[in-house]
Amino acid sequence: MAYGLARRELRPRVPLRHGEGDRHHLTSLEGLAALSLDALSSVAYGPEAIVLVLIAAGTGALTATLPVTLVIAVLLAVLVVSYGQVIAVHPDGGGAYAVAKKDLGPRTSYLAAASLVVDYVLTVTVSLAAGAASLASAFPALNSYLLEICLAGLALLTVVNLRGVAESARLLMLPTALFVVSIGGIVVIGLLRGNPAAVVGTAQPVVTTEALGVLLLLKAFSSGCSALTGVEAIANAVPTFRAPRVRRAQRTELMLGALLGLMLIGLAVLIRRDHLAPRGGVTVLAQLTAGAYGSGWPYYATNLVVTLVLLLAANTSFGGLPVLMSLLAKDHRLPHLFGLRKERPVYRWGVVALALLAALLLIAVDADTHRMIPLFAIGVFIGFSISQIGLVRHWAGQRPPGWLRRAVLNGVGAVLTTVAGLVLLTTKFLEGAWVVVIAIPLLMLLFARVQRYYAAVGRELGLGEVPPPLIVTDSLVIVPVGEVSKLTRHALTAARSLGHDVVAVAVHGDPAKARALEESWDRWNPGVPLDVIDSPQRSLVQPIVDYVQRAAEGGRQIAVLIPEVEPLHRRYQILQSQRGLLLAAMLRARTDVVVCVVPYRLSL
Repeated sequence: MAYGLARRELRPRVPLRHGEGDRHHLTSLEGLAALSLDALSSVAYGPEAIVLVLIAAGTGALTATLPVTLVIAVLLAVLVVSYGQVIAVHPDGGGAYAVAKKDLGPRTSYLAAASLVVDYVLTVTVSLAAGAASLASAFPALNSYLLEICLAGLALLTVVNLRGVAESARLLMLPTALFVVSIGGIVVIGLLRGNPAAVVGTAQPVVTTEALGVLLLLKAFSSGCSALTGVEAIANAVPTFRAPRVRRAQRTELMLGALLGLMLIGLAVLIRRDHLAPRGGVTVLAQLTAGAYGSGWPYYATNLVVTLVLLLAANTSFGGLPVLMSLLAKDHRLPHLFGLRKERPVYRWGVVALALLAALLLIAVDADTHRMIPLFAIGVFIGFSISQIGLVRHWAGQRPPGWLRRAVLNGVGAVLTTVAGLVLLTTKFLEGAWVVVIAIPLLMLLFARVQRYYAAVGRELGLGEVPPPLIVTDSLVIVPVGEVSKLTRHALTAARSLGHDVVAVAVHGDPAKARALEESWDRWNPGVPLDVIDSPQRSLVQPIVDYVQRAAEGGRQIAVLIPEVEPLHRRYQILQSQRGLLLAAMLRARTDVVVCVVPYRLSL
């Protein structure tokens, strides 16, 4: 049989490590649970955001809720189609960042990455804070423990995601299904009823402060667009899906768009039909729930489901941000450790970084949702606009069949998302959006500085260049020893395998012990010379460092092999001498010699 012509079934395969198979990647339904809860749960506050803006023009202006929602639904459809295209063009994930890097240049890609990082962190904090507040509404005794509830939920999500995104998806599938069924029931039953089954909350006086005009409609549109946050998460996390990844991710994006659009439009129809105005002590969604289910146990069950889903919606960021950070690390814009992953497909350093940033923000604002809402959604609209503009350039440059239709679609989406983002930024700037205006440029500066450092390291290492011929010099292997033992034999055996010129070095402050060591060495006669260094101050590390520095003065290649005892059980590690680790650290800091640590593993 000729080389390379073996039948496919006979070719040897490298066995997959635990976690590398498809079992630890997402199906379409699992992707919907793991990556779409942020977007789906936004129906809990998106329609309410529109109502709270329009009520400034009186209850009559609430009829505009449906037209505004329809425009948002059109934008949602444009974004879903657009991100389906992003998934196909950039199957390695990254979303707006990948589009900007390829089609808009490095600076725009910095902006896309920074805006996505900000949005992902805020998604975690806002979701947890909103969920905790919703829980406290049902159980007022918990009002004093909102921060603790948020941190506990954050810790749970972190632990689950460190085990793997597929495991977190399976955990979230039941709450996602209950939430979709609950909201669908509100829409269907509410539409079938002629009038609300029950009214909850206390009536509030309506004070008209402005007329219903273009500016107010723009404000309502931009506020309602908070319901679109999370739409991009699937495109950012394509590598977490099972093969065929592109098709599964696109299918998940379509399912998300269909479910979210239907829920938003259905709730808006109910708001318009029932002339639903804000009431004290309850949310707009709670009023709609009571109108459909009444005030009995289904009302409380639905509110608990909404609370749970809001708490779990933070999982969207855990699915998207670690993948984005791994791409930034591969592009040398973040430390390379963010590109490392465990045997399961988990970028654990990205998960840990997201958890720490979210915890710090929650502590800084004391888990107050209202202090974070002005910061929310601005970053994601920047990402929306960048991805749309980047795809317009992509289609104009590649010009595949049907490119003009796609370019027009993405151009319209770019205009809509840019307008919404600018209105949101201007109306929320003094309320806290200025923090995002500062944070995003700082992140961009961080990315640029890290990339500049790695570029300088690459130049100094001569990466991509043909190096000069090797310089071969004499070598010497130095082995620090304490006494004659199996540990010493193990270290010298390893040293002799590295080179023929080996010397053992011992440090003693007691002349009697030094003579005893020399006598034992002579009786053993391992064929390796022993140098005993006198140290009256009983310093064990510095004399060896000085000895190594003197040995390396003539340009000789020196290797220091340090034996270390490794106990079987980690609880005994603290009982071992740490001088070897200290010596290795000092040699690396003060010399250019090769430092090796050879373990001797105990049976206890």
